[in-house]
Order: sequence, then structure tokens, then C-alpha cells
Amino acid sequence: MYDHVFRAGCIGTMRLPHRIVMGAMHLNLETADDDGAALAAFYAERAAAGAALIVTGGVAVNAVGAGGPGYGVIGDSRTRAALSAAVRAVHERGGRIALQLFHAGRYALPGAREGAGHPVAPSPVHSAFARCTPREMSPEEITTTIADFAEGASAARALGFDAVEVMGSEGYLINQFTAPLTNLRDDAWGGDAARRRRFPLEVLRAVRAAVGRDFPVLFRISGNDLVTGGTPPDEITALAVALAEAGADALSVGVGWHESPVPTVQSEVPAGTWAACAKALKRALLAAGHTDVAVIAANRFPHLAQADEALSGGELDFVAMARPFLADPQIVAKSAAGRPDRVNVCIACNEACIDRSFGTERVSCLVNPRAGYETEFPPPQPTRHHRGPLGRYAVIGAGIAGLEAARTLAGLGHQVEVYEAAAHPGGQFRLASRVPGKAEFAATIHHHVRELRDAGVPLHLGRRLGSADIPELRSFDGVVLATGVRPAGLTLSGADLPHVRDYAQAFADPEALGGRIVVIGGGGIAVDLAHTLTTDPAAAVTPEEFLARHAVAGGTPRPGTQPAVRGAPCEVTLIRRGRRIGAGIGPSTRWVVMRNLRAAGVRMLTGVTYRKITPTGVLVTDAEGSERSLDADHVVLAVGQAPVDELAPLLHAAGVPVVTAGGAAGTDGLNAVRATAEGLRAAHRISRVAVG
Repeated sequence: MYDHVFRAGCIGTMRLPHRIVMGAMHLNLETADDDGAALAAFYAERAAAGAALIVTGGVAVNAVGAGGPGYGVIGDSRTRAALSAAVRAVHERGGRIALQLFHAGRYALPGAREGAGHPVAPSPVHSAFARCTPREMSPEEITTTIADFAEGASAARALGFDAVEVMGSEGYLINQFTAPLTNLRDDAWGGDAARRRRFPLEVLRAVRAAVGRDFPVLFRISGNDLVTGGTPPDEITALAVALAEAGADALSVGVGWHESPVPTVQSEVPAGTWAACAKALKRALLAAGHTDVAVIAANRFPHLAQADEALSGGELDFVAMARPFLADPQIVAKSAAGRPDRVNVCIACNEACIDRSFGTERVSCLVNPRAGYETEFPPPQPTRHHRGPLGRYAVIGAGIAGLEAARTLAGLGHQVEVYEAAAHPGGQFRLASRVPGKAEFAATIHHHVRELRDAGVPLHLGRRLGSADIPELRSFDGVVLATGVRPAGLTLSGADLPHVRDYAQAFADPEALGGRIVVIGGGGIAVDLAHTLTTDPAAAVTPEEFLARHAVAGGTPRPGTQPAVRGAPCEVTLIRRGRRIGAGIGPSTRWVVMRNLRAAGVRMLTGVTYRKITPTGVLVTDAEGSERSLDADHVVLAVGQAPVDELAPLLHAAGVPVVTAGGAAGTDGLNAVRATAEGLRAAHRISRVAVG
């Protein structure tokens, strides 16, 4: 299976057993502890499961180049200690590891690191991402920064790394030098194409001189900046050829800037879309006679099958997968064993990974909350290896929190039974899987259920437990209560009219809603419902259609055109008391969602006071204080959730050890990331409580 993936390949002098590279991810683990234990454990688990080459998250070559407070700086002794621990851990498990040399430039956050100074860049062009205008680098600072890259590479070799990757993509410093938008200079470092690419070439030459010819050097290049004023396509091609001539062993091809109007890593981007950029550069290298420079495609390869397809034409040498290694450290091992159906698939939600990487919280994964916390939660072991006292536990609720708790308990070697009131597992997550672009959410449910069945865990579906079941529950050593939530009601005149329903009822049968629909509420659930009501779920978009829609093939990138609407035309209005629609949606995703709603013609009213629901609409007072009547054939309530926790006091009264997780533990700040993390922690906690 996957013959193209599982072929040996070379990057310079380094021979690798397969064609999957674990791509760079900033983890906020780089400075998480003094000895680097967390970082080492994260990489070690993935190396042990077949990640042949791991590229670290970006390590800044100097303090001013750090992207934020969680970034390591190669000159810092604490960073070096953590990196040294990671190298040892990966090598002990048979893997290879490359250090990514990084400088954020105008994307550095001002004041993020003590003594770093104000962010610097080729020119003082304001950064919407960092919300500041950087200081222009002097020629002396440019020369010093090149030397810093070289010293970082030398340090990497001394620390035992197997390779280095120079970060020259995604809008960071090196990429800023190549783009006319951010390089306004008219000196030796800017003014025309040749001078704009001088900085990346000088960095590569300095790095190559520092590590020698026999040490693999990868260069992360932008295949398309996806911003107006970005590096022109012909200059990208010329840079790729020049980098090959200057000694790069491989080009890893990224796309997009933080300011790009085109999605690059969100779930709506079809798998393998950006392979086209990498293939174009490979063709240019071959035409120039550089047959020995490997080209690595990246971004949006959730499955090894998609990577295998991308490699099948011979136009690519490797595929870099990053977030899929968060979702399942064993993605390579499972696929190599012929069990890709057992892989816990990345759903591209970005909530616990990319969104956290912008701050200081540890990067983790919604579908695998152990990610980033390997030292706190060691890998689960099969039952036969369990050396502690086995327990017998009930998990009540088979939503995403309950499924996570149950699979964790089973992995710890305990006997588990799951009770679910609904006819199907998944809870709120199952509703989310019906939203266009979120079909992969169902894969998480299927994966967790399959793990439970493989472990022999009974799932009692359609079984709602109550007071009469307490005697049965007393036979267990403990209970994880993950009974989830129910839609919150609204005390408003007319809320009981026949054309009013809650969001769960609307998701259960969206085709029953047509005409004019008013959704009361503007949180993530309301936004997802509006997207579902206005988008044709059968309108799958191919990579070619996606690129054409966004004018990526040439010209100026633009936001996507209106998505395909449902067969039953409808007009959707979202109304909210607060001032921001979709306030709880992560920053890397919200802008895409809002753009799609606007393109679909969804009206969004904020600062609204609800007055009354009538047979023909909703009466409100708008943000300006004017009374308005919003015509509606259907009204949907999406005003929040209430915990389903009635069993908790009964269990406590009966003396049954119980831990709550997910919605049953409370709805403040509730999302799927919190639910799965609580499911994981609840399993460990109830195990300790009941046993100890």
C-alpha cells in the first residue's frame, strides 16, 4: 500500500526510508521547561512511530527574530539544552531531525521577548498581523543577521542535528526581502528582482559555508505569497533555481502569508491543492539541470493516500505533513502496516494547534489532546501490559468528551462500558460533521468508536440512564459523566410558536428550512448553521477549481466567489445581542467563515435587543435604538447551551466516584477542544480516584 510514499529517498547526503517529512510546527514547547523534557517527549513519540525526518518548529537566530515569547532562540543556553534533549530522544528512536532556522521580521510581536527590541524588516511596512510598523534594517544589521543564520546552522550541527531548514516562506523575514510589497529599498538589498533575492541567497551561502558540503540544507521557499505585491511568479522561479545553484539540497515549498486573503490550511482548502506550486518549481529545477535537488510539497495532506497520489507522477520528491502528526503520532506506522483506517485524521480545525501557536499556550490537538502533553500522559499501553490494578468504569455519554474518556480508560488497561442516550455516538460533534467543509469531523467519531470496539468496549446506544440505574452504576469503580449539553431556551414571547425550533432540530433536518430564516444567536453554532443553510453540501470543490476561484494561477489573489447555494433557496439573517458574530471562532478560521457568510448573502445584525417572536417574524430593537420587524418563515434559537448533569448529584449521593467532562462539567467557554481535553483528564483522574 502507498508504493510511492514508501520508497527510500535522499536529501543531500541523508538517505530516508520513505517520502514523508514531518513538517515544522511551532509548539510553544520550546521554552516550556528547563530541561526540554516536553519537547523531547513530543518528538520522540513520533520518531518511534516512523517519522523518519522531523523538522523542528522555527528557532530564532537572534532575539529580535523570535515570533513570540514561546519561541526558542538558538543563542540561549536554555533553548540549546531543550534542543539537545530533543536530538537525543529522536536519535534513540531511530529518527532524524532538522533544525529550522527562523526570523519573524515584521511578524515578530513587539515586546514579546525581554531585550529583543522593536521588530525589524527590510522596510518599515506596517504588519496587520503584529499590529505594528517594523524598523528598517540597516546594511550592518542585514550583514549581522546573515551571520546569525550561519552561527545557528553551526550550532545545529554541533548539537547533533542531522540537517537544517532555512525558513524563507510564509511571509517571514527572508520572504519579506523577496516581495516588492515589503521590500521598498533601493540599495544592495532591494530595488529590482536580483537585489531582492540577494538576502536569501547570502543566507544560504553563509549557512552552507558554516556546515560544510556534507550536511543537508533544506530551504523553505514560498511557492506563492498569495498577497497583492508579493513575490512575482517569475521571481519565485528564478529564486528557486538560484538557491539550487547556491547549494540547497532541498526546497520545501510553502504558500501564503498571514495577511493573505486566500485560505491555505483551513478545512475548506481541498487536500493537495498546493502541490501544484511545488510541482511548478520542480519542473523549473529540472529544466535548469538541477536533478539532485529534492522538492518537498506541503500544506493540506490529511491522509497518506493523498501524499501517495501527489508523489505518483514523479514531479515531487517528498511530502511534508505537520498537523497530521499532531492528530496521530503513528500515522506512518499504521499506514505502513496496512491499517490507514486506524489513523486518527487531522480535521484542519486549527483550534488547538495554529490558533494556540499565535499565543503562549501549548500547541495540542482537538482530536488528540495528548499532543503536547506526552510527559503528563504517557502513551496508552495494551491491556496485557497493564501492571496496575485494573478497574471497571462507566462512561455516560458518547459525545466527543465521552469517547475520548472511554478510549483513554481502555488504553490504560481498564474495563469500560459506554452508555449513550441517542441512537448514534458523537453528540454535538456529529452535528458539526454536517456543516459543509467539516465532513472530516465524522472521521474522528468513526476512529474513536472503532478503537473502542477493537478494545472490546460495549457501546450501549439508545440507553438513557436515570435514578433507576444507580444500583447498576454502583457496580463500577467509577463513572465519567460526559452527558453533554442541550440547547438553551429563550424566555421570549412567541418562542413556543410552531415555526420556532432550536439549533439541534434545525441541524437534524436543514432541508425542512427554506424561505426566510432568522437565527437568534451569533456564536459558532449559529454561524455553522447559517453556513449549512446557505451552502450546497454536495458541491465538492477540486484543487483546480479552488485555485481558479481564487485567481491563484496568475494575477492578483482575491477572496473566493460566492459558494454554491443549496437547492432550496433561502435568506438567512443572524441576530445577536453582542457586537461580534462568531466571537468564539479561532482567528485562523473566523475570517474565512465570515467571508463565506457574506458571499452567501447572510445578513448579520449585532447589538440587537430581542422583543418578540411573531407568526411572521421577529421584532427587535437594533443597535441604533430603532424597532424593526425581521420577516421570517422559520426562526431558529441558537442562544447557547445548558449542561445535562442531572445524574451527578444522584451518583454523589450513592457514593459512586464520578468525574464530569465536557458540557456536563459546565458550558462557560465550552468548545470541542475543551471537551476532548477534559475527557482525557477525566479518565486519568477517575482512574486515580477509584484506585487510590
